[in-house]
Amino acid sequence: MRLDVVLRVISKLFIPFILIFALYVQFHGHYSPGGGFQAGVIFAAAIVLYAIIFGLDAAQRVMPPRLVEFMVPLGVLIFAGTGVASMILGAAYLDYDPLLPYAVDGQYWGILLVEFGVLVTVTGAMIAIFYAFAARGRT
Repeated sequence: MRLDVVLRVISKLFIPFILIFALYVQFHGHYSPGGGFQAGVIFAAAIVLYAIIFGLDAAQRVMPPRLVEFMVPLGVLIFAGTGVASMILGAAYLDYDPLLPYAVDGQYWGILLVEFGVLVTVTGAMIAIFYAFAARGRT
């Protein structure tokens, strides 16, 4: 690991751009291809790259396993909670119209919330899978 200075420097430069691209895919997903799933995989790929270059222990300091385990149900809760909020307000499940006074705003923010829930779940699941495989044989 001492001789890979170039990889370390380049990855330190690229990882922030990968994370920004994940956010772009997330927030542009309802206008073009992309969304929560793709953004979650891209976000997780940045963490996996970090783990490959700097080691699993360093990656687990950045994204602790407890946080990763918490992300999966949190994303499902955000997704399902958006649908339940629609039902409480008198609409069908995941009908975002009543979420805000104007239906267009409700649709916009409802889709963003659902896609954010997918992002959180997919990121957590992908990193958890990587951690499980990367930790094999370490004990």
